[in-house]
Amino acid sequence: MTLKTCVFGASGYAGIELISMLQQHPQFSLCAAYVSQHSADDGVLLRDLYPRYPYLDDLTLQAAGPEQIADAAQNMDVIFLATPHEFSHDVIPQLLAGKAKVMDLSGAFRIKNATVFEQFYGFPHLHAGLLEQAVYGLTDWHQDAIAQANLVAVPGCYPTASLLALKPVVNMLDSSVRPVINATSGVSGAGRKAALKTSLCEVSLQAYGVLGHRHLPEIESWLGAEVIFTPHLGNFKRGILATVTAKLKSGVSESDVQQAFEQAYAANTQVRLSKDFPKVDDVAHTARCDIAWKYQVSSGYIVISSAIDNLLKGAAAQALQCANLACGLDKNSGLPL
Repeated sequence: MTLKTCVFGASGYAGIELISMLQQHPQFSLCAAYVSQHSADDGVLLRDLYPRYPYLDDLTLQAAGPEQIADAAQNMDVIFLATPHEFSHDVIPQLLAGKAKVMDLSGAFRIKNATVFEQFYGFPHLHAGLLEQAVYGLTDWHQDAIAQANLVAVPGCYPTASLLALKPVVNMLDSSVRPVINATSGVSGAGRKAALKTSLCEVSLQAYGVLGHRHLPEIESWLGAEVIFTPHLGNFKRGILATVTAKLKSGVSESDVQQAFEQAYAANTQVRLSKDFPKVDDVAHTARCDIAWKYQVSSGYIVISSAIDNLLKGAAAQALQCANLACGLDKNSGLPL
């Protein structure tokens, strides 16, 4: 079985990671790679744009106009959108009119509440029916729903790291104390477009989006609990380290916590439980999440740390896992070793 695929937003960091994996995938055939209509990358060979990726063939980047969007809707089996939220919001209804399953890496369909969406994304959501239909693509927790989905909202990178850390113990949380999530991302999370504040030469280590980042409602919605989330920008290229401090209910033992994490992830080859707290370097260029925790029974506080590659487990690799599930394939098919 060969499935025809294409990628919109192909020249961005997440887009090129997707393309690199798709061109080695045993069941997917990459047929087109699209960029925005006015992109300077229109007409450029992928291998010329990213010569460090050894698997890119002679595929040429194309501007995504109405003709290309219509063609993708009618002829592709799976469509990946590594695009801005506004673009995904506008084109997904048309893309779903054909036979394709759509994997959207933007935030356009992650938040079910349209009022909250507008507050955090700055424009109204006009597709209430599709918001309801979209499946949240946290592959380590929502496999069954993803397998039935035509539209998958691939989680954000910060929510992926945060949710994988907290979901095993969410039912043990002391509801009177919000978990505190401090997470630091490499500069590639800001995208490929040049900007002074995300230039590697300018970035030090700084908190941003304090008490108002758009990933806050995404984390809270899919965790089912309120949190305090503070993202930071670090002076490195790729990866996320999230450190979570939470209060557990009275009576929770260390063995209860150990059992919760083992039940959640013991059979999961892409989530590794460790006694040593993880490092970004250990997961960079992989589709894995490394998690460690320490629980102080006397105080009831637990500290959980998770590390992911923001471009892979936090974006492209998770999107590919979603596509695999939606197409009835092995979840980890085509992932980087």
